[in-house]
Amino acid sequence: MTPLHALQGVFESTALHAAAWGMAASFVLCVLLVITKRWHGALTMDFTDGVQKFHTAPTPRIGGVPIVLGLVVAWAKAPQAVQALLTPILLAGMPAFMFGVAEDITKRVGVMQRLLATMASGFLAWWITGQSISGVDIWGVDWLLGITLVSVLFTAFAVGGVANAINIIDGFNGLASTMSTLAFMGLGMIAWQVGDTALAGTALVLAACVWGFFWVNWPLGKLFLGDGGSYFIGFALAWVAVLLIERNPSVSAFAPLVVCVHPVTEVLFSIYRRRIKKLSPGQPDRLHFHSLVKQRYVRRWFGQHSNRVRNSITGALIGFMTLTAIVLASLTHGSVRWSAAAFVGLSLGYVATYARMVRYHWCSPIGFLLVKV
Repeated sequence: MTPLHALQGVFESTALHAAAWGMAASFVLCVLLVITKRWHGALTMDFTDGVQKFHTAPTPRIGGVPIVLGLVVAWAKAPQAVQALLTPILLAGMPAFMFGVAEDITKRVGVMQRLLATMASGFLAWWITGQSISGVDIWGVDWLLGITLVSVLFTAFAVGGVANAINIIDGFNGLASTMSTLAFMGLGMIAWQVGDTALAGTALVLAACVWGFFWVNWPLGKLFLGDGGSYFIGFALAWVAVLLIERNPSVSAFAPLVVCVHPVTEVLFSIYRRRIKKLSPGQPDRLHFHSLVKQRYVRRWFGQHSNRVRNSITGALIGFMTLTAIVLASLTHGSVRWSAAAFVGLSLGYVATYARMVRYHWCSPIGFLLVKV
């Protein structure tokens, strides 16, 4: 064994050790929140009234708190290279996290305020690290991103977009946590393939902390991610994607988009269909992809089971769709052409499936987009 391989082996075991600590801490803290809900439930409960509510009993919605605290524990156990990448994530993620938790507790923080908070996290991450998106492998756009102000604003907007996208897909037990865990693993796998072991370890630790929450959220839905959790996870996922392409020029900028294709496509399509119907982009409804999957398929296939079970089946079913995305991203990350083709193909597949659920028959996704949906 060469000294390099020996050092890599030590790093791997240390990162795994930190990830194990993070997952255990996250899980234990989640369980404690559930056990003590009678003490904090008056502030933290998510009740069942609301157009996007599918759960059947009031449930604490501050699952982001144990995830962040678990990440702090993992940080303390992580190797120095991983700590250096986790520190900006913990610090810069605070605006998104705190505004989200404020909404979880008060239910009075506006959509625009939360969007600006997530964008502020993106700006703060640039301010701390000096890194922002400098290229997206699109001619002309890359020239604009060479201007620092444009690059920083674009990065803040992209980070805010992904953070809000994770919040949008957080509709059923296990959906957002499964998708984001797999996405972290997918980005980490690409980082590992190109030799960026520090970023791979960082992604592993983040995935582990979310996975600790997963086992309390799924399948029984004892604790919800909440806005604080979904915004922080979304920010962290976006920032790992930024670091992946900025630290590794050989990685196509489309590769992270492939990994995150579900939430990205969901938020873009939701804005599009609401605009077509002249509705506010922030107005809640039951026409999201995950809502239709439950109504059209899961309810029919598993109608004999309780609503809670159907919610959990829907969450796992859609969450594990990300496996296809991370496999394609892993195979195509070195090619702009192929990774872009994978992203476009998966996006059109999403629209085609959505059209099938709405119209009850297959049709062209392009034709579907050109009419009022």
